[in-house]
Amino acid sequence: MMAGRKLLSPTDTEDGFTDILFNALLGFAFMFIVAFALIQPKPTEGKITPKADYIITAQWPDNHPDDIDLIVEDPRGQLVWFNAREAGLMHLDRDDRGRVGDMINVNGQQINNPINQETVTLRGVAPGEYVVNILHYKSNTSAAVPVSVKVEKINPTLSVRFAGQVTLNGAGDEQTAVRFTIAQDGDIVDVFTRQKFLIRATDRATGAGK
Repeated sequence: MMAGRKLLSPTDTEDGFTDILFNALLGFAFMFIVAFALIQPKPTEGKITPKADYIITAQWPDNHPDDIDLIVEDPRGQLVWFNAREAGLMHLDRDDRGRVGDMINVNGQQINNPINQETVTLRGVAPGEYVVNILHYKSNTSAAVPVSVKVEKINPTLSVRFAGQVTLNGAGDEQTAVRFTIAQDGDIVDVFTRQKFLIRATDRATGAGK
């Protein structure tokens, strides 16, 4: 018998192998957690969520052929409409020309978009008076056209600050839907509908930009 040396039993050998295996698995798990923590989400380049404080909407009957224009004047006298899609903090999101351009191609299929609607967003606000007019740019029918107008405050929560309707009676007819004043705190303090023309007769006749 060899003095000073202890013989390992099969049980001792199995316990040692189990310990080594457990420690190895623990090490792999730790490295996986560290690697996962270091993974950074891939940035989405070019993705912009525009800030908007107010949305002004003009909508007329679906599938109607007439071309109606939304015009907004800010406190500095700047206009946003089809001939100036951006002015100051105001942006015209779409120039809807009635039935023109309602057919869109989606995956090779022609789809009809029946909604007639123009929207102006105020991405930030300047204190003062805003004027919202509706212009009957082009008439393809002889009937009057009802146009619903809405002013919504969307920041910090959605609330309708004005909802009304004007009736247009043929090409060249321009009606003031609403005039409102925004205070220093960004809220509307006065709303009224006194008429104010924004587009000169020559502009209506020539229709520059369409």
